[in-house]
Amino acid sequence: MDKLRGTLAQIVWIVSALSALLLAMGALLIALEANRSNDAVDLILRAANVVDLDVFSRSDGIKQFRGEGADTKNALFNWGLGAIAWLVAGRLVSKLIKS
Repeated sequence: MDKLRGTLAQIVWIVSALSALLLAMGALLIALEANRSNDAVDLILRAANVVDLDVFSRSDGIKQFRGEGADTKNALFNWGLGAIAWLVAGRLVSKLIKS
């Protein structure tokens, strides 16, 4: 039973870490003004839109910036917070599963 819980905790942590990575990569791609017509860039941005759970959305997230550079600021702030939330939640849930 302990091995199953350990494996489940690892899976939760990996999913959380990958979600955080997608959000961080998406924010970086927006900040660097990556070519959004590139398939790889588009895939990462679409995946980040899914894992932001609409709580940390660039267009309707926790904080919305206006004016020049708003898209970049929204991505860095909201998706950055989302990445941190995924890491914290993932670590907490994996620790709960193990205990």
